[in-house]
Amino acid sequence: MFTGIDEVDWASLRHAYGSAEDVPGLLRGLASADPAERETALDGMYGAVHHQGDVYDSTLACVPFLFRLAGRAEVADRGGLVELLVSIGGHGEEDEGGADGLRAAAGAAVRAGADTFTRLAGDADPGVRRAAAGALVRFLDEPDRVLALVRERITVERDDRVLIALTEALGRFARMHPAHAADAVALLAAQSAPPYGPGLRLAALGQLAASAPDRLPADLAPTVVRLLRERSERRPRRPDRPSHPHTDTLVGRLRRLRPSDEEGARLLRTLHGALDDRVDDRIALLCGQLTGPDPVDRCNAVWMAPGLFHTWRADYARPVALIGEQLGEEHDRLRDAAVAVLEDLFSLAAPAADSLAALVASRPDLWTRRWEHGPPSLGRPLKALARTGDARAVPVLAEVLAGPVVPDDAAAVVVQLGPAAAPLAPALRHHLEEAPLDSPEAGTRIHWLLSALGALGDTEALPGVLRILRRPADGSHPSADTLVPLALRTLAAFGPAARESLPVVRRLLSSGYAVAAAEAWWAVARDADAVLPVLLGELEREGRTAARVLELLGPEARPAVPALRRLAGSERLWDRTAAARALSRITGDVGSVAPLLRAAWAENPWTRQPIAGCLAALADAAAPLRDLAETELATRRRHTARPDGRGSHDVPADEALLRVCRVVAEA
Repeated sequence: MFTGIDEVDWASLRHAYGSAEDVPGLLRGLASADPAERETALDGMYGAVHHQGDVYDSTLACVPFLFRLAGRAEVADRGGLVELLVSIGGHGEEDEGGADGLRAAAGAAVRAGADTFTRLAGDADPGVRRAAAGALVRFLDEPDRVLALVRERITVERDDRVLIALTEALGRFARMHPAHAADAVALLAAQSAPPYGPGLRLAALGQLAASAPDRLPADLAPTVVRLLRERSERRPRRPDRPSHPHTDTLVGRLRRLRPSDEEGARLLRTLHGALDDRVDDRIALLCGQLTGPDPVDRCNAVWMAPGLFHTWRADYARPVALIGEQLGEEHDRLRDAAVAVLEDLFSLAAPAADSLAALVASRPDLWTRRWEHGPPSLGRPLKALARTGDARAVPVLAEVLAGPVVPDDAAAVVVQLGPAAAPLAPALRHHLEEAPLDSPEAGTRIHWLLSALGALGDTEALPGVLRILRRPADGSHPSADTLVPLALRTLAAFGPAARESLPVVRRLLSSGYAVAAAEAWWAVARDADAVLPVLLGELEREGRTAARVLELLGPEARPAVPALRRLAGSERLWDRTAAARALSRITGDVGSVAPLLRAAWAENPWTRQPIAGCLAALADAAAPLRDLAETELATRRRHTARPDGRGSHDVPADEALLRVCRVVAEA
């Protein structure tokens, strides 16, 4: 197995942490009779030699030895070695360049040894056969031979888990080789119907959804739910898993984090991913999963939900309410999963508010989360309830804020609660006044306190805000660059009621915080003559930030038009977009900057919310760009969803955009 290993100059090769001279020890560890040593060695391979999917010269040097190890029956856990080879070679399929072509070279090296996978597909170890199934399709360059091998293995295989892997390999084959896909799709269609078992049929339906959606049954969701329940009835309540050492390795930790029914989670994840924009089918499927008798199936369903909610716009009241119902379960993993999903939905979690409120009321121990190091944080159920805007969170938050140790993020949810949070203002003011300004650790807490008090418009907090602004304006105190501008924006939120702050703000007009000070001065004093020279002076240096404040001035900022027109020609997208917005508000003419705003809207989705806010303020004058809002409202994909099709966690940003677009469209 290790012939020639000492002839490799490992010390001259590199991995993620420097010299690869320790790699021979890792390779030998993979063949150890000790399970803990094998797992530690595999952890080292992923942690250094193939760190986060990267390929190094030492990774290439390992490939021949990994193939030899995978082919020796006396080596245990060889399925993991095949998976490692697939991962090393798979990145070469995605990146033909890589660092000095190493990724492409890795793909070529694994492809050159692909005949080994044909032998391993019939190995006595089902774990090896399962890993080899996908490797055959990915790396063997003869489609007819590959299809014949997979068909043969399906005929003789008796292990359900290996059969599912072969079915998944068929789906990949159909997508990789469209000219040869018909026979593979026919096999998948056959496997999706009786007499095959429910697990295999679910796998086949997931692959059909990705490869040949026209072959799916018309009653897809009911069919999948029925198969899922049949599979659950057959699944042992205590899965017979191979024993593994309890090692403190990345591999070991990931294994312990896997769902209790990992195969079921993967089958449903594949199907949901393949259905993509068939949102109605996916909602029906989720609801069927969430009303099933098996808590493990329901837990898998909960984890499927974010990919749908975060990517597509739809009415999710029913599945969200069903996720809320899981909060009453004694199944800890299911309850924790439901809370984690609801926490990221903000106002979309409102249908689950009753369930969240019941959990919060019954479990005071969940109001905060304590950590080994650092201050506590707000408990997830309470945070999720507050983020829905439900007033039932207010008295509980009042108790938390009255406690001896207040979570840094307790004030962060006040913005979502809106005016209902007004009773919390005295406690928030107290914590702002008591916060130690010389402590870097207090910066996060002060940040959220300022945001909360500004959102509430609590002018009684003015002394606490001025305490921050009266510190040296030279950036010498901790977090000054963050807290001083935020304190000034808090004054701006207070408006004319903060007139006593003007002497402090005047001093800051000539500091490094001039733009934020100008915004506060305008909001409090409405004196354009005082702030225009400051903003014009900062326009070249601060670009979009100064332009945003000029936008607030509207027609009062007309002397800034020539400078803004120059900024509108900037190479920087955000600078020219901010300039275009300001010009439209100052002149009342959106037509002259419409091409700029339209191009920015298309180029970067994150520009849409500020542009839509500008259009809403223009009312009827926004007519030349009203179609942008109308098109956005008719689009099903969230603007925060990434181009690769995966959702982001910024659902509230998308919902905020939709609210503003409705104002624009109805103007």
